[in-house]
Amino acid sequence: MVGCPRLNPTLFVDFTVPVISRFLGITIAMLYRDHDPPHIHAVYGEFEITVGIRDGVVTGRFPHRALALVLEWLVLHRQELFENWDRARGREPLLPIAPLD
Repeated sequence: MVGCPRLNPTLFVDFTVPVISRFLGITIAMLYRDHDPPHIHAVYGEFEITVGIRDGVVTGRFPHRALALVLEWLVLHRQELFENWDRARGREPLLPIAPLD
């Protein structure tokens, strides 16, 4: 995603950034004042990516195994992610999304 700021991973720990899911050491967040197209932010240790909800386009660096898990989770929860994106646009609370089993 062009124009996405690098997020400080510590923001995900103290809940400054709206976290919508956590699994296997991966934190998934969605920002309220973010730009189109709809996307999520994922952090794994020192790595961070953005992933387009519609097309799965990835920007950033992530270990291959962790990336595969994020993409699998995205496919399983695409509709919920679009609903949360709409909620974020309306400044409504985001709903948690089940982690990857």
